[in-house]
Amino acid sequence: MKINWNNKYTTIAVYSFIVSISIILFYLAISQVSIFTDKLDSILIIFQPFIIGFTIAYIINFLLDFYENKVFENKYIKRIKLKSKRGISILLAYISAFFIISMVIKFLLPQVTESIIGLMNDIPTYISNTTSFVNDLIKNLNIEEQYSKVLMDNYNSFVNYVISFVTDLIPAIGAFLARTASSIWNLILGIIVSVYLLIDKEKLCALSKKITYALFSESKAESIIALVHKSNYTFGRFLIGKIIDSLIIGVLTFIILTIFRMPYTVLVSVIVGITNVIPFFGPFIGAIPSFIIILFVSPIQALWFLLIILFIQQLDGNVIGPKILGDTIGISAFWVLFSILVAGKILGIVGMIIGVPLFAVFYSIVKTFIENKLKKKGLKTETKDYIK
Repeated sequence: MKINWNNKYTTIAVYSFIVSISIILFYLAISQVSIFTDKLDSILIIFQPFIIGFTIAYIINFLLDFYENKVFENKYIKRIKLKSKRGISILLAYISAFFIISMVIKFLLPQVTESIIGLMNDIPTYISNTTSFVNDLIKNLNIEEQYSKVLMDNYNSFVNYVISFVTDLIPAIGAFLARTASSIWNLILGIIVSVYLLIDKEKLCALSKKITYALFSESKAESIIALVHKSNYTFGRFLIGKIIDSLIIGVLTFIILTIFRMPYTVLVSVIVGITNVIPFFGPFIGAIPSFIIILFVSPIQALWFLLIILFIQQLDGNVIGPKILGDTIGISAFWVLFSILVAGKILGIVGMIIGVPLFAVFYSIVKTFIENKLKKKGLKTETKDYIK
């Protein structure tokens, strides 16, 4: 029997069949997501040295470009004939990276470790003093017995949570160090892989372009290459900018907290600086544990700490951040929040860090596609033109 494809009901039936199959396939994919994630984990374990190597190479490449394009292009050094400019630049880049890491480990890590050990030893005393402070405060405020009982129950729950958190902190740190130690071999392999990637980065980029031009038409290949360059610019500038911004915030926090004679200045500054790498939620993630740490020592100082953090984050959000990052991302605050929540749910902390530039690239692709479609229809491309 010959099918009349122009028949309206035939078209509806075909579309219904396709939609039904799509729904079934989607359901099967969702129901088997655990199997997929297990397979993905096993694949990632195999490729872990290469993933680590690519990540190291991507970060070290900024130092490599500095030495190649700034240092060795100096008119005085440029006169010196170097047979292996790339090799010396790579060596200097890795020496610089190892020097920075070793300085952090030598000067910062002992103080942070000492602060953590001191905090854990002093927590029983802090809890006892804070409990006395809360009891005296409730008595002085003449709060009714039923309300004071609710307050004390909530306070006791909070104290129990803190005790449980501190009790589990040492095993958690130990487990983290054990995982790190077990990944030492992968890290060594990753460093070796990164060196080879940096040595042949031009050839690898050229090979990627060659494959792209072979698989796609010239116009599509050029669009893909332009997208890759834009993605690299977005990721690179955001990543390095965030690291510099967080370093400035950590140092600034240390200086201000030292002036105000806050307790555990180094530990709190490290927490604030590291969590500042996470966009939007970073300041809150860093401020909450820091506030709790200072609260046990002095509730008044804890309130002052909140005001200091509020000032620092306003300074970062309105002055320091825009100066360093500029308009790198190019998406609104809503999409920043959306990308952090979604990527954080999928990839955890790593997702919260890279989610914003990743979504910015996706947003750029969709925006370009939509605007091209509108141009072909002779319509306006600016969003403001569609506001009524």
